[in-house]
Amino acid sequence: MNRPLVGALATAVLGAAALVGSAGSAGAAPQVHHKHKAPHSKHKTGHKTKAVDFAGTVALDNCSGSIVKMPNSQENDPALVMSNGHCLESGMPGAGEVIVDQPSSRSFTVLDKSAGDLGTIKATKIAYATMTDTDVSLYETGSTYAEIEQKYGIKPLELATDHPAKGAGISVVSGYWKKIYSCNIDGFVNTLKEGDWTWKDSVRYTPDCHTIGGTSGSPVIDTGSGKVAAINNTGNENGEKCTENNPCEVDENGNVTVHKGINYAQETYGIPKCFGTGNKLDLNAEGCELPKPAGVRS
Repeated sequence: MNRPLVGALATAVLGAAALVGSAGSAGAAPQVHHKHKAPHSKHKTGHKTKAVDFAGTVALDNCSGSIVKMPNSQENDPALVMSNGHCLESGMPGAGEVIVDQPSSRSFTVLDKSAGDLGTIKATKIAYATMTDTDVSLYETGSTYAEIEQKYGIKPLELATDHPAKGAGISVVSGYWKKIYSCNIDGFVNTLKEGDWTWKDSVRYTPDCHTIGGTSGSPVIDTGSGKVAAINNTGNENGEKCTENNPCEVDENGNVTVHKGINYAQETYGIPKCFGTGNKLDLNAEGCELPKPAGVRS
């Protein structure tokens, strides 16, 4: 997976791999020196696209993330920050593990549109996190969207509610590296398997999005709508089959394929159905298909 980089709570194995990956791909952190201009590339169809910048993204101590809202979120609701499940400060959830309403005081660095640091916001809890079927964490913060906008001039990114489209132009916006990767959606994977974890209906990038360790949790923005279509989470680094940092694709018939150097994301369009009034998680809401903790009835 596009692993979290070394931090006090990162695992030794993933931390070492991340250092090798980042050094090999980026040298001594040259990614932060790229020009912070929003790409103005267009869909392959030639349709106009929305400019993408860093506004709404955040940097974690070991990963990337974003301040997100649901279509029905209100300005005085507690703001949500989205990253990967494997970026949790407590370590990676096991296969089948689902975490809800766990206290957290994690800090997130808020970025302006040019990737400048504006300040921080702090979590009050992990509202939801898992690495089962998807790879996502959603933190509830102690700040409302209105307070963040008043203090920093930043609006949240909105989660799309439609399934992403093959061929769509996308931008993967990494708050950790302060770098934007631009490419297209190459297709979708029935089952993506990596080590003990499996993810459903994953997004496969075209080769231009060569994401690395530290880009984990980056929002994947559809450049046509400007909304978040997915969350960046993994890539096959060495051509191995179904091992950690080397996910494999499994089709409906169980056939396994490996694409060395190709990276992936997990769709987010189903998440809004699981959050109700006040940005409160409701895993029993109609249409919510996020995995539930053990013992919670459907």
